[in-house]
Amino acid sequence: MCEAMRHYWLLIGACGWVLLIVMFLSKFISFRAVDDYGERAGSPSGTVPGTKVVVKSIRMSSPEKQAPKSSDQPTAVPTLADWQSVAQKRIELLSTVCKNSSLRNLTHVSISKFVLDRIFVCDKHKILFCQTPKVGNTQWKKVLIVLNGAFQTVEEIPENLVHDHEKNGLPRLSSLTHQEINHRLNTYFKFLIVRDPFERLISAFKDKFVKNPRFEPWYKHDIAPAIIWKYRKSHRNNDLDASGLHFEDFVRYLGDVEGHRRMDRQFGEHIIHWVTYTELCAPCTINYSVVGHHETLEKDAPYILKAAGIDALVTYPAIPPGITRYNRTKVEHYFSGISKRDVRRLYARYQGDFHLFGYPSPDFLLN
Repeated sequence: MCEAMRHYWLLIGACGWVLLIVMFLSKFISFRAVDDYGERAGSPSGTVPGTKVVVKSIRMSSPEKQAPKSSDQPTAVPTLADWQSVAQKRIELLSTVCKNSSLRNLTHVSISKFVLDRIFVCDKHKILFCQTPKVGNTQWKKVLIVLNGAFQTVEEIPENLVHDHEKNGLPRLSSLTHQEINHRLNTYFKFLIVRDPFERLISAFKDKFVKNPRFEPWYKHDIAPAIIWKYRKSHRNNDLDASGLHFEDFVRYLGDVEGHRRMDRQFGEHIIHWVTYTELCAPCTINYSVVGHHETLEKDAPYILKAAGIDALVTYPAIPPGITRYNRTKVEHYFSGISKRDVRRLYARYQGDFHLFGYPSPDFLLN
């Protein structure tokens, strides 16, 4: 009996020691895990294992001293005080590309009535704004309407009035005489807003052929069927309204240089939503004061108001968080079923816009 009790207590004691050892090891392993994480996060890759790492706080250089990042990373940008350098670099790039003779056929257009029709005039504050759809253009029209004195704030302006060019009080440059046009082009503050060309096309496609929020029936009943008949590889008579225009059809139409020109003459003014920036605003012929980017509109809008000398008179409407950010996933999704041949043809047409405004070529779609 005694022998059995002795073995019992020895077993209990051994279990206790094992439990203590396990607890000690678990705490040691936990400590090492934290220490290893600290080393990976804060030390150079050549740190010797077991060496104590002292993590010091690092003083980050101020944002205004950092170089601006590309358009698909709009969150890390210089402050408004230093935005002048960003704006100047964009104008310098524009000037450099305009001088590139190999791109001349993609970047140069004359100042035609079509271009003058795109430019809105605010004589009171000597401002010209070239309309480029799908880049917040509606909000800039509201700013000009307020400056002309019809409303006190942009929030008061009815949405339907903004696009009623007979009633919104915004004259176009085309409504003036040749002498008046030249005077304003030579002396007024001039600006336009641009966006990644392919993402702009996706936005135009969704707005006009999918959502159509302003009820513009000609996109569905006139333009879409014409594109489907010419560019869809297979279709039936009842397919036109049933499935609607596919993005693939839209891309084929835009990439067909001669074909789309013939069709655009039928579509008239409606085509401005996918016309190149070069054709819309003649940026190599007109010396613009500022080029804003949709991807950095949070910084560009206040800078443009300040550069134009109107920042104390009007504010740009609030921008919903994240709405201006370049979305590569969305671009990849829309282009996922489109052939490389069609993508390359599309890029060939909009290549000038990519180069003029510093947007990287979409190699992830082209190659």
